[in-house]
Amino acid sequence: MAYHYVIDIDRCKGCGLCVSVCPKKVLELSDKVNTKGYFPAYQARPKDCVFCSTCCIMCPDVAITITEIAEDKAA
Repeated sequence: MAYHYVIDIDRCKGCGLCVSVCPKKVLELSDKVNTKGYFPAYQARPKDCVFCSTCCIMCPDVAITITEIAEDKAA
């Protein structure tokens, strides 16, 4: 099963809650500001992500989404 992970950097206010709850330490805060002047979260180690969605649940701004990618059934 494949997943697509997205952080809306303009929605993120850099509170760091997602960073603190990530069990695999995938997320970090950026050193670049977004359009609102915040340092948004980003996936520093995307290969380590297990798509547990803890970050999505914790985000007060709903800036993180994980969606399932439909697999092609044609074989």
